[in-house]
Order: sequence, then C-alpha cells, then structure tokens
Amino acid sequence: MADKLQAIKGMNDILPPESARWDGFEQTVRRVMRAYGYQGIRTPIVEPTPLFVRGLGEVTDIVEKEMYSFEDRLNGDRLTLRPEGTAGVVRAAIEHSLLYDGGKRLYYQGPMFRHERPQRGRYRQFHQVGVEALGFAGPDVDAEVILMGRSLWRELGLADIRLELNTLGDPPERAAHRAALVAYLEQHTDVLDEEARRRLHSNPLRILDTKNPAMQAVVEGAPRLIDHLGDASRTHFDAVCAALDAVGQPYRINPRLVRGMDYYCRTVFEWTTDRLGSQGTVCGGGRYDGLAESLGGKPAPGIGWGLGVERVLDLLQQQGVAVEMPVPDAYAVVPDPASLPQVLRCVEGLRAAGVTVLVHAAGKDGQGSMKSQFKKADASGAHHALVFGADELASGQVAVKPLRDADASQTLQPLGQPEAWAARLRRP
Repeated sequence: MADKLQAIKGMNDILPPESARWDGFEQTVRRVMRAYGYQGIRTPIVEPTPLFVRGLGEVTDIVEKEMYSFEDRLNGDRLTLRPEGTAGVVRAAIEHSLLYDGGKRLYYQGPMFRHERPQRGRYRQFHQVGVEALGFAGPDVDAEVILMGRSLWRELGLADIRLELNTLGDPPERAAHRAALVAYLEQHTDVLDEEARRRLHSNPLRILDTKNPAMQAVVEGAPRLIDHLGDASRTHFDAVCAALDAVGQPYRINPRLVRGMDYYCRTVFEWTTDRLGSQGTVCGGGRYDGLAESLGGKPAPGIGWGLGVERVLDLLQQQGVAVEMPVPDAYAVVPDPASLPQVLRCVEGLRAAGVTVLVHAAGKDGQGSMKSQFKKADASGAHHALVFGADELASGQVAVKPLRDADASQTLQPLGQPEAWAARLRRP
C-alpha cells in the first residue's frame, strides 16, 4: 500500500462544518464592503519575486526569511507565492491602468503564504481579507478605511478590539528621524539584542517594534518620529484624528507602531485585542503613497489594511459569537428510491425559485427508514421537511411538514407546481 499523504505543516484543510463558519464570515465581509462602495479584485497567488523585494523592502522579515520563492523550471523566472496582498493589487492597478479615470476602492479575500513557525493564529498558508483605496490622498479616506474595520467588528458582533494609531510622516521626515534614531541606538548597543544590532543600519525603525523586555527602556527613550513631522504631515494626521473623534471612535496614539513593510508612510494603524495572547493584532494597515512609483507606475497615493481570517474566526469562537451557519430551507424525505424522478422535478423547480433543498441520499444500507430520514432532516437545520410518500405522490402532492415551528401544521402542496408555493419555504 502506498504511503499516506498528508497536508504540509502549517497548511490546513478547512472542513465542514468549520467551512460553513468561513462562508458566513465571508458573506459579512462582502456586505460591509458593499456598504462602503468597495469592489472585489482577484490577483494571482504566484507573482514575480521582485514585486515583493521592491515593494516590501529587502531587509523586511517577510523578504529575508518568510517568502516561498522558487525558480520557474521552464524559463528561469524568479517567482514567489504571495506573502501579502497590497503589492499584487498595486501591480494590477499599474498593469491595467485602473486609475486612468480616477481613484478605485477595492477589496480582496484569499490565501497568502509565509514560511514561519506555525502557532495559534499564524500558519504557513493563511487567509486575508484586505481593502485598498488607490488614488486618494486625503485624510478622509484614511478615516474611511479605519472605520470599515469598526463596521466589520460591529457586524460580526466582536468586542474588546482597540484601535492604535501613528504616523510615519513623509520620506524626508523619516530620514531625519532615522538619523537621530541610529545615533541614539549606537549609544546603547550593549543593550541591543542580536536582531536589533543587525537592523541598526539597515532598518532601525523596526527595532522600535521589538518584544524583547530587556530593550523596552531603551526603546521608550528613543527619538519619536512624530517629533520630526513637518506641517503637511502633522496637518494630515490631525485631520485623521479629528475625523475619528467626530464619529466617537476611541484610539491610542502609539509612537512605536511602525508596521512591517517599508512601503508605509504617514498614517499607520492596528486593531488589537488581548484575547489572542502575544499575537494581538487582528487587523493592520496604513498609507503607502510611494508604492506605485517604486513598482514602475506613475505616482499614486494609496491606503489599505489586511486582516487574518483565521485570527478573527478564533476571536469569534472565544467570545462565543455565532457566525451565521447556512442551513437548507427544506429537506426532502424520499421513502422509495423509485420515486426519485418525480422528486427531482419538484425539487429542481423549488431550487429555481430560490429555495435551498437537501435531498436525502441512499446510503450503503439502502434508503433508510422514514424515522431515520426525519432524524437527518432535523439534524440538517432545515425549517421544513418535504415528504414524498406513496400516498402523496399518488394524489399528485407533496407533504410540507414544519420542523422548527411547533404551532404550524403540515400541509399538502401540488407536486407539479412548486413555484406556486416556493415562497412559503424561503426563510427571510
């Protein structure tokens, strides 16, 4: 017998009934995106490796350690399984001239890949929902994308998610802050760990995001980027804060919030929680006004966020929030397999009228008794059972039995005219 094959470590199957929770979550996402006027975009899972090297930055953790990269055996191209969604969306916008007639509000859902140690909420294949607002430079859109997160938490019924906010300014301001930061950290090299010393001259801003307790005092005393802001950056950030204040959205300004990709500028933010242990970020993002130009396109502002679906579903489960599980409107009880042609004609008519119907299927031991079929009908969550018994079929009818309303009575409906009574089966 051949060896049994298994999924790759950190790349998980999503099976029923868990897959139904994913469906319910994705439906909520689509509803929120529609409310804000965002349109869906789907980009390839495999992209050219230089897209991420140029877009994310050569000295980021993702590019240095985590990307699944390989060489195409046919032509030698360097390819990578996408580790995040923003770079691919901006690449697509440039390639297809999406911004020729103005800004675009986009969203996506799909798998991403990073080679890291699997742990709770962090997997090698994980799934993201992301939004990208391209071509809009004003602080009003910064507030809009942040508030989309709030709307999603409310729609899902999630609580205890806090907003942290910072600004990274514009490139000249970051350069001035970088010089001050390096000079400061060089005076404290004895406290820096190996990772921080490695980053000191390549990506010192990431040192501020360290989780090493021994470095916290040094980091707290480091020069703050917010103190190096010019008038334009400060005005932009103040306007974002004012917009959030106007709609009653609390936030904490966190000067150490820098995010992990080099493309960020000005507004950055994270939605965080204490309920997921050390992996407390549920959703994060920010502005990336220079990304399009770095990828070979015309200068174009942009802002967006990404959230980890596995992490949000974990949080929903912890808080006891039930994601709506899809259940059929009706379950077809079929005592005699010979009646299946009549059953299917009726059921297909109901489905065409928008009714979801699950038809009982015979098992290895045959069709099963009426009692066992009704048990399965009840377990399916269906609101009605459609009973295609011999007596009903002989009279050209089907019995409709309510399963969730004890006060409702069983009725007989015409077998050949399902569209006439389909609306009674559809749940609101």
